[in-house]
Amino acid sequence: MKQLRIGVLAGLFVVAGVLSWAAARLWDSFGTLPSVPLAAPIVLAAIAAVLAATALSLRSRLKAQRERRPGAQGVDPLMAARAVVFGQASALVAALVSGMYGGTGVFLLGSLDIPARRDQAIYAGFSVLAGIAVIAAAFFLERVCKLPEDGNDTKNGAAPAGPAA
Repeated sequence: MKQLRIGVLAGLFVVAGVLSWAAARLWDSFGTLPSVPLAAPIVLAAIAAVLAATALSLRSRLKAQRERRPGAQGVDPLMAARAVVFGQASALVAALVSGMYGGTGVFLLGSLDIPARRDQAIYAGFSVLAGIAVIAAAFFLERVCKLPEDGNDTKNGAAPAGPAA
C-alpha cells in the first residue's frame, strides 16, 4: 500500500482552490453565490475525530501486544489496512473539499462588509481548518499502522515497508 504524500494533497488543495475561486467569481457575476453550509466544518471535524480515535485505539492495542500484556487484544492486519485506506480516502477528499471551501473563502474576503458573506467566509475558514485536521489525523493513523522496517530488506535494495496491509 502506498503512503500518503503531502505534495499530492497540497496539489489537490491548490487546484480545487483555484477552480473554486474562479467558479465563485463566475457565479457571483450572475448575481448569486452558493452558500458554504454550516455543517461542512462540523462533518470534517467529526471525520477527524473518528480517524484520531481509531489511531489512538490501534496504537494502544499494538503497544499492549508488543509488550505482551496478559489479555492484550491483537490487531487484525485486514482491519488495520481498512483503517489506513479509510484514512487515505478521507485525506484525499478533505484536501479537495478544503481547497473548494478555501477558494470560495478567498473570494468572499473581498466582501466582508456584508454580514451574510462574512459568515460564509468564517464557515469556509473553519472548513479549511477542519480539513487540515482530517489530513493530520490520516497521517497519524498511517504512522500508527506502519509496519516496522526490516534492516535486512533495506540492505538488499528493497523498499522499506509501507503501511500495514
